[in-house]
Amino acid sequence: MRRSALRAALTTLITALAVLTGPTASADEPGLPRLNITGTYVTGISSGGFMASQLQVAYSGTVKGTGVFAAGPYYCGKGGIITGLIACGTGLVSTDPEGIEQIARRWSAEGRIDPVANLVDTPVYTYHGTKDPLVRDRVSDEGVRFYRDFGARTAYHDTDPAGHGWPTPNGPLPCGATFYPFLINCGNDPQGEMLRHWFGDAAVKAPAPGQSGTLTRYDQDRYVPGGWAQWYSLGSTGFRYTPDSCAQGAPCKLVVALHGCLSDNKFVGDRFARASHLNEYADTNNLVILYPQTDISLVRGNPQGCWDWWGFTGRDYAQKSAPQMRAIVNQIHALGG
Repeated sequence: MRRSALRAALTTLITALAVLTGPTASADEPGLPRLNITGTYVTGISSGGFMASQLQVAYSGTVKGTGVFAAGPYYCGKGGIITGLIACGTGLVSTDPEGIEQIARRWSAEGRIDPVANLVDTPVYTYHGTKDPLVRDRVSDEGVRFYRDFGARTAYHDTDPAGHGWPTPNGPLPCGATFYPFLINCGNDPQGEMLRHWFGDAAVKAPAPGQSGTLTRYDQDRYVPGGWAQWYSLGSTGFRYTPDSCAQGAPCKLVVALHGCLSDNKFVGDRFARASHLNEYADTNNLVILYPQTDISLVRGNPQGCWDWWGFTGRDYAQKSAPQMRAIVNQIHALGG
């Protein structure tokens, strides 16, 4: 049997099994409540950083600002894992910023993504460590260039001797580490920097000394096209952190925080959701923090539970029709964003 025929047969079998077995059971988890959301912002680390950028560009009419940690430009992978690993990781070849910008303009004109004109003056915060072995300086630099070329208001923190991880005062690992659970401590506060860049210095209050809000699980299946999150390498449940003020109806902004590879709840539980250092700011600044989750999928060729930044869910993975992005945006809209 030819490889293409074998692949087609396998796909048919998996689709049939999906119909027979149905969605992963998540009936014990509630859906998302309707809250008084006044604006939506997105951030993420590694594959989550690439996904945050995809959301910003594709849904620029919905997402009002972005934080990109240890990642590169929009549509960096161009639909292929080999291209992704070489251009978007090693930096041995350019990510082709001019070509990516031309693609974004064309997709914008065709309605495949929101108008790129929305990116003008959009606040974009980028963090990249000088000791990151997985995403090289050139890749991060070209990601910043993409936004600057479209007129975004950029801030670039690229001086810490950080490895490949989410830098947080709650991180258990030293700054230069690249190791599970990918939570590093560089002795500073990038989350505060990001929020001040988004909202302005005077608008951001100091973080709380602890977390007085509530971290809850929610059913993610119901927001995924087709109702089965695992089919698109997504988790059946996600996490939401809600300060008491937001739960009681106060106007609040929404921050969607996306973990990296090997960091969904199968690998780290709710550790990223508890240690991100966003929750402490949420309590003092009326922020709701949403932590959507991926899942591993051998069928999709995603054994590390990465967000789709190279096309394993389809060629449209960086467009508005992409299933993972649609699932996240459905969650944003469910909350009122």
